[in-house]
Amino acid sequence: MKESMPSALAFILLFLNISLLNGQSPPGKPEIYKCRSPDKETFTCWWNPGTDGGLPTNYSLTYSKEGEKTTHECPDYETSGPNSCFFSKQYTSIWKIYVITVIATNQMGSSASDPLYVDVTYIVEPEPPRNLTLEVKQLKDKKTYLWIKWSPPTITDVKTGWFTMEYEIRLKSEEADEWEVHFTGQQTHFKVFDLYPGQKYIVQTRCKPDHGYWSRWGQENSIEIPNDFTLKNTTMWIIVAVLSAVICLIMVWAVALKGYSMMTCIFPPVPGPKIKGFDTHLLETLADE
Repeated sequence: MKESMPSALAFILLFLNISLLNGQSPPGKPEIYKCRSPDKETFTCWWNPGTDGGLPTNYSLTYSKEGEKTTHECPDYETSGPNSCFFSKQYTSIWKIYVITVIATNQMGSSASDPLYVDVTYIVEPEPPRNLTLEVKQLKDKKTYLWIKWSPPTITDVKTGWFTMEYEIRLKSEEADEWEVHFTGQQTHFKVFDLYPGQKYIVQTRCKPDHGYWSRWGQENSIEIPNDFTLKNTTMWIIVAVLSAVICLIMVWAVALKGYSMMTCIFPPVPGPKIKGFDTHLLETLADE
């Protein structure tokens, strides 16, 4: 028995030497680089696998919840793509700390990532806002501005208070390199002044929950600020004034056709006295005498 142990050890060392000469080794240390929840109800974790040691390597994600002794394996390796683990509603708990580790294993051995401590409440990264619309408007003092409005992400429950969402917009002219960024707080609309007429502007929005990260920037929308916005407005009033003048002239012409002068219309003649039995000829005779 004692003689067989050195032989077995020698065989293992020989096998390792041959494997190393062939470039084979235990797998490199994997790294969990991100965990994300879009809505506090599900979440996904991704990892970088590291080197495979020149051999087929298997990766498994294990997790436990803080305060619990039971260790579980990833429930779904498929939904979120390669090198990922998806936790559906059934496996997601808020206000619980998950301790997550990825283990790489091949014929030469295994290695484990550093443990990652995850609270689902603090890894929320929502989808971008939707229904981005742009409109050029004008104030009463004829000042032009760009009216921007949008809607919260579809899967985010903002109305019930489950989420408190904040927003940012960014815009730039089509020829510019740098974006102009505006924080809008919780409101889903914004006015932008002092834009250059004739320029086409590109606009995007993003959002962030009270705990968590900014979403990616949403789909672009664009609009051109017209050069003749003020001119169009002035032209409309000129047309209204001309039409009003024409109507007035038609009315005056109609009155003239009926044989009345403007003075007659404005100051009609005072009717003579109509007292019964009064002789106007006798009054004129008495006046002559």
